[in-house]
Amino acid sequence: MKTYRPCVIKSFKHDGKLHRMWLKNWLVPSHLLAPEHAVESMIVLINEQTPIQESDGKIWTSKVPAVSFFIPKLWFNVVALLEEPGIRYYCNVASPPYLHEDVLTYIDYDLDVIRTSDGSMFVVDRDEYEQHKAVYLYPQLVEDKVMAGLRQLTGRVRGGNPPFNDDAVYSYYAGWKKDRNEV
Repeated sequence: MKTYRPCVIKSFKHDGKLHRMWLKNWLVPSHLLAPEHAVESMIVLINEQTPIQESDGKIWTSKVPAVSFFIPKLWFNVVALLEEPGIRYYCNVASPPYLHEDVLTYIDYDLDVIRTSDGSMFVVDRDEYEQHKAVYLYPQLVEDKVMAGLRQLTGRVRGGNPPFNDDAVYSYYAGWKKDRNEV
């Protein structure tokens, strides 16, 4: 019995132009969410070798499996990349997600947080954020939300709070692989 449904992820820039699309993802049904994720109504998606289309139309394929976490009302999302040395979390400071039918959308605000498999944390792309803030003339409300999102995100990374739990990531991936092999 299929329990996961296909979903496309679309990332936009502040001006409404498409930034990037992940074309083949699988939405984890709510009844399979870990309790700490269900309590926040997290949207969890899994992909493996998914085609990714850039704004210029170029398509490439991801090399590592990923489990992505989107939390309603929060200004960031988290992508857990299952790499050989361990899980690397690539986090986007972004608008809250919007899921409609089989398409999840959000606005990417450039600032990213990377948590490596050894637990180190880096905030990257501050220059890109500052450049786009000037180009797109972000209103003060957006700037405030972006900075609050960055603070909340780095706080979760430092505290090891959900979704920063390697065991949960591996569990989602293993459950999805098992389901895919039984179909």
